[in-house]
Formats: sequence, C-alpha cells, structure tokens
Amino acid sequence: MNSSIETVPDDPAELKRLVVDLYQQHEKQVSVLLEQIRHLRQLLFGQRSEKLPMDSTTVQLPLFDLPEPEQIEPAKMVVETHERKKPGRKPLPPELPRVEIVHDLPEEEKVCACGCQLSRIGEEISEQLDIVPAKIQVLRHIRPKYACRACEGVEDNGPTVRIAPPAPQIIPKSIASPGLLAHVLTGKFVDHLPFYRQEKMFERLGVDIGRATLCNWAMKAAEACVPLVNLIRDEILEARVINIDETTVQVLAEPGRAPTSTSYMWLFRRGDPQKPALIYQYHPTRAGDVAREFLGDFKGVIQTDGYSGYGFLNHQAGVRHAGCWAHVRRKFMEVIKAQGKNHKSGSADQALATIQQLYALEKEARRLKLDPGALLALRQQQARPILNTFHLWLLKRSVQTPPKGLLGKAINYALAQWDRLLVYLDEPMLTPDNNLAENAIRPFVLGRKNWLFAGTPKGAEASALLYSLIETTKANNCEPYSYLRHVFENLPRANTLSDYEALLPWNIDRTKVMLAGLEGG
Repeated sequence: MNSSIETVPDDPAELKRLVVDLYQQHEKQVSVLLEQIRHLRQLLFGQRSEKLPMDSTTVQLPLFDLPEPEQIEPAKMVVETHERKKPGRKPLPPELPRVEIVHDLPEEEKVCACGCQLSRIGEEISEQLDIVPAKIQVLRHIRPKYACRACEGVEDNGPTVRIAPPAPQIIPKSIASPGLLAHVLTGKFVDHLPFYRQEKMFERLGVDIGRATLCNWAMKAAEACVPLVNLIRDEILEARVINIDETTVQVLAEPGRAPTSTSYMWLFRRGDPQKPALIYQYHPTRAGDVAREFLGDFKGVIQTDGYSGYGFLNHQAGVRHAGCWAHVRRKFMEVIKAQGKNHKSGSADQALATIQQLYALEKEARRLKLDPGALLALRQQQARPILNTFHLWLLKRSVQTPPKGLLGKAINYALAQWDRLLVYLDEPMLTPDNNLAENAIRPFVLGRKNWLFAGTPKGAEASALLYSLIETTKANNCEPYSYLRHVFENLPRANTLSDYEALLPWNIDRTKVMLAGLEGG
C-alpha cells in the first residue's frame, strides 16, 4: 500500500475506513508473529512431550460443525476383565548363571532338645542379583610345532616341520578378540559411549588402548560385516512395505565441503513385523535420489513423512506412497503448545480428538490380535467414515483460517498429504504413522548427542554398517553383545551363502547365543 500523504483521503468516513482496515491488517500480522514467538519459545524451553494435559477423548467437544454429514460417535472400546497383578519384584531371568551359597546351622544346633537329630524337611531360597566388574584376560593361542627327527640331516628330505594353521580372526594379527571387539562396539553403538570415554575405562583396568585403535577396529569390523549387511538389504527390498526416514549428521573431513556442513544418515526399514530389518546409509545430501537409488525397481508400499524429496514416489510404477498421521498430529499439537497457559479448546483440539479416535481403533485391533482381513474390515467400517468427515471439516476450515498461522499450516499440511494418509486403510501391514522408522533412527540420534560428529566419510559409512547390523539385531529381540560375539567368532570361517545366512539375527538360536555370551564364549 502506498502511504504517501497525497493518497490519504480527505473524506472523514473514507479515512476512518482506511484506519480500520490498517488496524485489522496489522492485528492479524501481530497475532501471527506472537504465535510464532510462542512456538519458538516452546521449541527452545518447553516440554518435548506431545501428550495433552487431558486426554482429548475425555473432553466433550463438538466434533465438527458441518451440517451435512452425521457426527461421528467415538468408537466403543470393550475392555476385557483382568486380574490385578500382585505387587512385587519380577523374578530374575532363569538363563542367568546361579552361584549357590548355603547358610546351614552348626552341627551342634542340629540336635533337638529331646536329644534326637534334626531331619532336613526343606529349604528357603532367596536370590540377589550380583555383578562382576569387567575383567581383562589374555587369550594365549599356542600352536605346537612338530618335526621328524629321523629326517634331520637328510638332504633329500629336508627338515620336516608341521604346525596347525592360525585360527581365523575377524581382524587378523590384532589383539582384539571377538569378545573384546563386541564389547567395544556395543559400548559405542548401543550404550552411546564415545571411544575417548572407553579409552579412559580401559586405562582404569590397566590396559592402554587408544581411541585411534578403537576407531580402526570398528572400521575393519564393519568391512568384515558387509556380506551380512548386504543380505539384510536384500531382505528389505523383498518386503511388501518399507519405512524410510533420515536425520542429520556432521562429518568433519568431507572432501570439498566445510566441516560445519550438514550431511544425512538415511534409514530404510522392512515393515514386516515377523522379520524386521534395518539399513542405515550415510550420504552428504538429503536429495530424493538417495531413496530412489536404494529402492531401484522396488514394487510395494513406501511410508515416509511429508518431506518433498519423497515426491518421486507418487509417480513410481508399482509403488504406493503412504503418509504419516503422527506428523499431522504433531502440527496440531504445535498450535496448542504455542497458546501456552492461555489455551482454550478449539479447532486444534477437535482435530486431535479425531486423530485419537483413529489410534484408539488401532489399539483395539492390537488387543484383539486381528488377522489382516479383520483389521482391514475394521478400518473400512469404522476409520474411513471418520476420515471422510474429517476431510470435509479440513476443507471448510482451510478457507476460514489464515494460512500463515500454525493452525492454517497444520490444516494445509493434512490436506496436502491426504491421499497418502488414506493408504494405511488398505494395507494391513501398515500402521497409521511412520513411527517404526522414527523409533529405529532414535538410537543414532542419542549416540550423536554423545560423539557429536564423524571424522571422515569412511568413518560415517562404517558407523552406518554397524548400526544396520546392531539395530536389526535388537529389532529381532537378540542381545547385541552376545550376537556380535557370535558373529565375530564365526564370520571368519564363513565361505558360502548359507554360512552367511546362518549368521543373520532371525536365523540364530537366541537362547544358545545369549548363554554363550554370558559365559564368555
């Protein structure tokens, strides 16, 4: 608007109208700016939890104010009767080794007052959990030499000396045993202990192992595990459903880039709950070409968040692109959080109450352990009507709400993702959100808070390989240290495809491997 003095009207009524218009315009701008300030303060200083102070399903809200469709009644949940668990501690795991300590009476007290010998009629047993601190020991590999004394001095035969070949090692000519290597990598990639901290821990045990040595061991172990990770990748690409997510990582010595540049760790997760598999990949870019290259000619369902780099999936032959309801919910939660203590129930609460109904249906399906056909029937009969009405509500609100405000952004985000958000209704292996991928990438994020950055691209690639193996192990309910020790003991002797497949997490005897790890081999 041109605000020069020449354009100001002389008519008082026109001037008054102009002032009112300017006031209303600035009031809207101030409202948006204040909302942005509250949102930024919430991001910096507020709680991360997305849980509402009161469950949306317990608040009596008018669901939608549209006259055309019937209002949706919340799905009725039938809660099975159950017996309350008795208070008390859980029993200690039966697979842990037991050391028996007998507290017996002295012999003189085993005689009754009448003079008869007391007979043993039973015993009382209580258990305590004990721990033995980390113990360093040296494994001495002794290979006896043999020679033929009868051939000594015979020029034609020459000296005859025989010795057993050295045992194959995961890192040849290294002092790192499979147990030590598994311990180091579990500390780094499961317990988030940077190598410089582990260096200090080894010093307290009287052993000098520098962080550079630990880093070198990790890279060589990752290189040895490439065949296993390749098999995990093949399993993912053969699945019906794949979840994808990505997060940032900083790599200091990346060729042609500043040390402060942002790189990315990508995650691809097999959606089959019977055989979960995960692949981490390091890339200097967040471009969608990374996912395109990994997927190749994959045919099936891909579930992601709303990042625009995944847009190519909408045009990929044989691929259905599914969205994430958790991200939609998060957008509406931002509206409520930005309001702070002055929050009053409104459109954001109505949207959250509706989304809560969708998740309540999924929770009920899990409780009933519905088969795929019954799950799809539940979604079609109960979830789809809710979504149809929600869509009409979003369309109406979109023309009534300023698009630059948080509520407008939340509504427009949901509408832009709408077709993807409906895909889960037809796919029993899908959940409404991409939380499986987000939860799988969280261990990397926790580790990143401790070690902060990767030194080189090769180091980042080695980390991706080891995270792939370890997180796949955890997803298949295997104990990481015991599994890694088992792999490092047997991988050097693997020669055929069946040898490598036998080492995959879903093919091992979990109990046997765990017991072997607890016993030290």
